[in-house]
Amino acid sequence: MNTLTTVANLMALAARTAPKSRGQDFIVTAIVQGEALQSLAEKMVEIGERTGRKFFLRDAKNVTASEVILLIGIKDAQKANLNCSACGVPTCNDLDVGSYVGEFKGPQCAFRVMDLGIAIGSAVKMASILNADNRIMYTVGAAACALGMLDADLAVGIPLSATGKNIYFDRPAVS
Repeated sequence: MNTLTTVANLMALAARTAPKSRGQDFIVTAIVQGEALQSLAEKMVEIGERTGRKFFLRDAKNVTASEVILLIGIKDAQKANLNCSACGVPTCNDLDVGSYVGEFKGPQCAFRVMDLGIAIGSAVKMASILNADNRIMYTVGAAACALGMLDADLAVGIPLSATGKNIYFDRPAVS
């Protein structure tokens, strides 16, 4: 196991143990490396070309330059039953979770999406502690879900690199 695979495993541990609303865990993770990175990048290019969203093409270049990627998502997240209306409907009973399927399944309970954000933050904090370059990318999550690399309703990918300069920043802007 190489160093960045170890980092990805520790990041997955941080995501797993991150606090979650009402103590309920709907977080899923997976690690992508080796030849699967090329398949992931190719899917990102395909999505970018099909939709005209050039940032998928830019991010695909980062994926091919990465050694390993951590995927983090939520799967079958139940409503938190707090009736907070943050999801856009008056009560949790009015929320039809996952009734729409696009790149991701939605709508989702806002508290479960916050749980995902906390898990992501815990994971990248671990990467930072270990000085591993990383970047949170929605594009990676969308392509990974499309390929079945992570069985999730909503996900992001966090590519990892350890070079003399962080490859995920100072990238060209896309419109």
